[in-house]
Amino acid sequence: MNAPEKPEAFQHFRHVGTRPVRPDGIDKVTGKAVFGPDFKAAGMLWGAIVRSPHPHARIVSIDSRKAEALPGVKAIVTGRDFPSLQSQVMAVGESSSDVVDIAKNCLALDKALYEGHAVAAVAATSPEAAREAVALIAVEYEVLPHVLGLEEALAEGAPLVNEANFTRGVEPKPDAPSNASMQVTVDRGDVEAALAGAAAVVAGRYTMEPVHQGYLEPHACVASWNADGQAQIWASSQGHFAIRSLVASTLMIPQADIRVTPLEIGGGFGGKTTVYLEPVAMLLSKKAGRPVRLAMSREEVFKASGPAPGAVIEVRIGADAEGTLVAADIDFKYHSGAFAAITASSGVASAIGHYKVGAIRVVGTEVLCNRPATKAYRAPGAPQVNFAVESAIDELAAKLGLDPLELRLRNAVAPGDPQTSGVPYGKIGWIECLDAAKAHPHWSAPLGKNQGRGIAGGYWGNYGGPSTAAVSLGEDGSVLVTTGSPDIGGSRASMAIMAAETLELPYESVRCTITDTSSIGFSMVTGGSRVTFATGKAVIEAATKVRDTLRERGEDVGCRTRGGRMARRRRGLRRRREGG
Repeated sequence: MNAPEKPEAFQHFRHVGTRPVRPDGIDKVTGKAVFGPDFKAAGMLWGAIVRSPHPHARIVSIDSRKAEALPGVKAIVTGRDFPSLQSQVMAVGESSSDVVDIAKNCLALDKALYEGHAVAAVAATSPEAAREAVALIAVEYEVLPHVLGLEEALAEGAPLVNEANFTRGVEPKPDAPSNASMQVTVDRGDVEAALAGAAAVVAGRYTMEPVHQGYLEPHACVASWNADGQAQIWASSQGHFAIRSLVASTLMIPQADIRVTPLEIGGGFGGKTTVYLEPVAMLLSKKAGRPVRLAMSREEVFKASGPAPGAVIEVRIGADAEGTLVAADIDFKYHSGAFAAITASSGVASAIGHYKVGAIRVVGTEVLCNRPATKAYRAPGAPQVNFAVESAIDELAAKLGLDPLELRLRNAVAPGDPQTSGVPYGKIGWIECLDAAKAHPHWSAPLGKNQGRGIAGGYWGNYGGPSTAAVSLGEDGSVLVTTGSPDIGGSRASMAIMAAETLELPYESVRCTITDTSSIGFSMVTGGSRVTFATGKAVIEAATKVRDTLRERGEDVGCRTRGGRMARRRRGLRRRREGG
């Protein structure tokens, strides 16, 4: 079969734009790839977790004596086994969390805050013994009133998820606790006056429930904490450096004492940028003196790991008779789950950021409730509010009698226009994208029975972030590319392509591996669509240094042959001109 022809934009490249065999492809299609639930260590124990059956309950006591007496049980831990922690907000990928909340989410301390919240953990010589021990641990609960809905949680007299929570982002600081953990506001121009003078105004209320990422592979890890304080963790994650920092912070040990090795990852979509099991497996391993494996069941994944937030969103948008947007008033509330989140910030930035609007008011509120703490899911905080805004834009187009694509084109932001934050846009391509959709035959093709057609846009900001890569040349001329970025969508192939392109070598001569945290410098998580750009840049720079070193050494060899002196002089002159 002939290889597909490269797109015209890539014709001048040798490898970019081609579709080579992925470095991880053979192992994955033949079932040889090692994912989190596949990994086993010598002498490994099997772990299991006791989870709360109540969405909100005070933990009165935990009696583990019967479980401890069960043959094969080697260790039992609870939230009391974590060190006493001070509040410290840690940035991980596209979100941040307080280290105290991370530890309490791994193992509840005083209260279980959602159904499925981990309360205790066991390590035993077999999975069966671990599960039997879990059933023997007696937890006495004082069941408390709980709250699940957004508006229910904000109602006067609602049960408080966290009695010490005072809404951040509100001035003056509230004098009473509530379930609103944070509020973010952007207010520019006179929204009410602009809406009053608009030729057409639409208003809508949009609601949605939390949605889980649904990755195929459950959370799983193996941890080994040795008597000398050195530890190893093998895990499926979007960022093994993040695992290292989170585990070190929650257990109060130096990062240098932890080596985290990334395994293959069976999906993440943003949901595997935090820890649920790793600190617990470490505590069990320390107490048992052996490696411990913990893996969630599919039921545990849905009950105890973070989905995207649900939302209640109210939108008012107005335009003049020509379809120019004059005002937007957007108020949204997001589920935060049992612990504070920060998706309101990205939601406010994303809400109307792709349109030019005369006056805007956007208010986003994070709301605590007795659900699992929400986590990233493909542009965290953006899809929910973009769905509401784009739905309102469609209604506004219908009210004005305009083509919905044309209405978007008239108001689309362009390079140089201010973002919601006021920072001007660079190159974005939003107008070009709309033009391409308008020119496509599908936009004007006649519709048959039960057929429809729609257009929608959205906003998300990109970034680079730190990445490290190493490129080494073998004696036979083959190349090894090493990175610290877990591969979710084929980034090993991308890195190999860039290295081969830079070094002017066949793609087949390049191998790409992802190594542990002790073998390469820091890399940020695989998230935010950053790896091809940021880690790729590191690969190109490393490959360029290899190429330049080879050329210099080639010149050195030339210096020992006929004409070598002239080559040496030319090189010296070039360096002086370059300031070297």
